[in-house]
Amino acid sequence: MPVEPVLENSGSHLSKYDEVPQELHRAMLRLNFPSSYVVVGAYRLFTDKSLYVPAWNKCRNGARRGLICGFAWICASYSIQRRIIKAAVTNPSSIFSVRYITRFEETADDLSHETLLGFKLPFSISTYVAILLVGSQVTSIINFFVARNIRIVRRRVWDQTVASRGKGPEFWQPYIEEWDSPPVVNERWDRLDRMFKMWFWKVIIQKVILLPLSLYPFVGTFIAAAFKSLRTAQDLHKPYFATKKMTAHQEAVFVEERKWDYRMFGFVAALLEGLPIVGLVFTVSNRIGAAMWAHDLEKRQHYVAAQRRTSVTSPSAGSEAVRT
Repeated sequence: MPVEPVLENSGSHLSKYDEVPQELHRAMLRLNFPSSYVVVGAYRLFTDKSLYVPAWNKCRNGARRGLICGFAWICASYSIQRRIIKAAVTNPSSIFSVRYITRFEETADDLSHETLLGFKLPFSISTYVAILLVGSQVTSIINFFVARNIRIVRRRVWDQTVASRGKGPEFWQPYIEEWDSPPVVNERWDRLDRMFKMWFWKVIIQKVILLPLSLYPFVGTFIAAAFKSLRTAQDLHKPYFATKKMTAHQEAVFVEERKWDYRMFGFVAALLEGLPIVGLVFTVSNRIGAAMWAHDLEKRQHYVAAQRRTSVTSPSAGSEAVRT
């Protein structure tokens, strides 16, 4: 039997529908660890032939051309870029200088004698940064050749994942507010957020600010992923918001109520998507994980809607019983 809503603490910002029936327990366990959907999405992509075979067939030709051009770019530019980076890293005034945590020796080479916090490194800092930089350039080259087809693949894997759950279009119902006291969303921040979605600002933020930050030795990749986490998760759930026909305000409230869930999911997703070359594969698998997360979120929306209908009809039924 469904658990009746708990009416105590109704003034709290939390939902009174936290207690769920037995059939929703597994979904709620998954919802408590949103980053697990990233792992599940990757697993499904790599093991389900109905997903990875059509995806590879769609992107295969562009990926091959991109890899050939990327390999030529590596051969032509790696040594030059590494020399420039080495000069920047060893310059004490450079923003990439890590002398405050790394001890350099004059004889350091690729199999370096450099240390980080006392641990010997397998290669030099400049080699590490050069690999990341050239890798990001090769990723951009491959993405240029597969951009159109990989967008189609992402849309298809979302649809296939939703269809594999055995749900039709009627499953996606209008938005239901789950919290007793929804958070107040600042509309000014919404307008600012919409401005930053413009392609010009996206290029400025991603290429001018976050790319150099991600190249910072060892910690930069994680810091960049943290900055991109919320936006990455929201972008991955755009099909979910569109299917439910949510307004911009409803989207903002929905995300604000689950902002740490979105940050956790988005951090792991952005971290994998930021990997050189293979990150393009994770942009597809993350869409699968996001679809599975959306399916569980929608199941909870159904439960809340059912409980609210019950709470509305129960008082009228009780009054009828009193009159008789």
